[in-house]
Amino acid sequence: MPAPAATYASDAAAKALADHDILDQFYGHLPPVARRTPMRELISTVLSHRTTHADEELAYDRMLEAFGDWPGVLGAPVDDLIHAIRTTRWPATQAPRIQEILRRIQAETGGKFDLDFLADWPTDRAMAWLTDMPGIGLKTASLVLLFNYHHPVLPVDAHVHRVAQRVGFLGPKVSVEKAHSVLLALLGPRLDAEGLFNFHKHNYWHGQQICFFLKPNCSRCPLKGFCNYFQEHYGAATPEALAATPTAWDAAAWGKLPH
Repeated sequence: MPAPAATYASDAAAKALADHDILDQFYGHLPPVARRTPMRELISTVLSHRTTHADEELAYDRMLEAFGDWPGVLGAPVDDLIHAIRTTRWPATQAPRIQEILRRIQAETGGKFDLDFLADWPTDRAMAWLTDMPGIGLKTASLVLLFNYHHPVLPVDAHVHRVAQRVGFLGPKVSVEKAHSVLLALLGPRLDAEGLFNFHKHNYWHGQQICFFLKPNCSRCPLKGFCNYFQEHYGAATPEALAATPTAWDAAAWGKLPH
């Protein structure tokens, strides 16, 4: 692995861009293709709060199986909706929130359950409209706007947040919420929506697969040449350590990357 463009002493912007360049090579550049329809992205992400992906998917599927479509979900007795999404962490909270979200979408569109009007809105207006609804924070709104409508925003979850703090381009006291604007200010001048999409996906995978909360797999990490965490725990990476670091994710040996 060649020496990274950044060093341990580099400023936050240089480290953030080096992180992007290296992980883009390590995991492979991705086309900005939506993983789900806009409505599914929105409602599934609401259901996913403090819930495993499997339980989120189960709750979503049961909800649509029980009530058929979005008008059916909106008109369902709330206790029945709570039962349908019972695999989520807080079904009694999420059920009325989902119905209120659907009610507001219906009112905005004149009766449809469709978010495509967000494609034509300025990013700030679209973000404000989404985050004004119950249960929708910056991460959920950013996922919908970036993944489905290619607005230049950056979703930050716990994995992205952890990698950014350990590498050293996000301060140790910056919250996940605040990190959305801090990281976008670092990356936005250089990365378009496609670049931000790749930055999010790659750092999300990195936090899941290598930069674990407990016992990160630093030997496999291609960021060790400028990562504060590595330097603090192991000292500066030697040329030998850098040369021994994998340059790409090995799916055959380490497993397929998640959604």
